[in-house]
Amino acid sequence: MIGTLINVVAILVGSGLGLVMGSRLTANLKQTVVSGLGLFTLALGLSMFLKTTNSLVVLGSLLVGAILGEWLRIEDRLTGLGAFLEARFNRGAEAGDNPQSNQERFIRGFLTASLIYLVGPLSILGSIQDGLNGDYQLLAVKSVLDGFASLAFASSLGIGVAFSVLPTLVYQGAITLLATQVQAVTTSAMMTEMSATGGIILMALSVSSLLEIKKIRAGNYLPALVIAPLVVWGLTALGIRLSLP
Repeated sequence: MIGTLINVVAILVGSGLGLVMGSRLTANLKQTVVSGLGLFTLALGLSMFLKTTNSLVVLGSLLVGAILGEWLRIEDRLTGLGAFLEARFNRGAEAGDNPQSNQERFIRGFLTASLIYLVGPLSILGSIQDGLNGDYQLLAVKSVLDGFASLAFASSLGIGVAFSVLPTLVYQGAITLLATQVQAVTTSAMMTEMSATGGIILMALSVSSLLEIKKIRAGNYLPALVIAPLVVWGLTALGIRLSLP
């Protein structure tokens, strides 16, 4: 789990630097930085989706995943966790600040950072590689990216970004520990469609939380990351070959 621990440290260091620098940045600059990250996240999500070999697999996975996510209330539970962490640890807000505004900012930072750090091929592939042979090169690359992203996010969205290390540690750590089992049942086609599905979720996150164009409960699409490889497995078992529609 060395790679995951490096990732956690990078996020904490980046968040710390962002919090220190945040007070020195103007509101317009912070907004511009977040918008820039939103545009980058949108472009990254699109590039991930374009690698799909069958967009119907992604569509079906998203629809089923959304139903499961709403039923499980994943977004609400993540929001509740963010609210709990804010109430428990974010006691440094100034007395004149609006408590509700502080809580919303904390939750936004926590949710946005958590989803961006976890949705992507590097999280899974890097964790598997680290667990199988101790090679944490992919997670080291991800750590650099997450560190700089944390700096930018924390300067605008506050300390909630730092607490994204909790789901990162649990998610990537679990995959690392289960690496042998995960690799045994995972194919390149399954990873491709899962990555493409993750790209859609990243675009939803960008539109909702970063660019603030339209509110989308992006967290409720997370089950789609499990559904997509299962759909590919089922189609393969039936002898149906994936290809571009």
